[in-house]
Amino acid sequence: VQLQASGGGLVQAGESLKLSCAISGRPFSSSVLGWFRQAPGKEREFVAAIRWGSRNTYYADSVKGRFTISKDNAKNAVNLLMNSLKPEDTAVYYCARSRRGSIWTALEYDEWGQGTLVTVSS
Repeated sequence: VQLQASGGGLVQAGESLKLSCAISGRPFSSSVLGWFRQAPGKEREFVAAIRWGSRNTYYADSVKGRFTISKDNAKNAVNLLMNSLKPEDTAVYYCARSRRGSIWTALEYDEWGQGTLVTVSS
């Protein structure tokens, strides 16, 4: 499985942006597809995840209610719709896959796409 993230850009605070992660190959139903982000000088942090088979979703507290992760079966992709963006959401966003179904920790993810930069101006 290879992952390719896209959709980043420069937006103003309060605006929306949708990121997409194109997946080559078919993840196992037990796989988890997740989004992480890394701001300059900070560690990579969990943002959201979805179980490929069940579509159960998980969110970091900092984005709950603003971000929505979803699966696009037709395009074999995972999307992250980000609403009400804040300057503190500025980061490089990465999509990743966990074959073992782990959710929260970056170390538990096996494949990573290249990042896409999201910049939110105040």
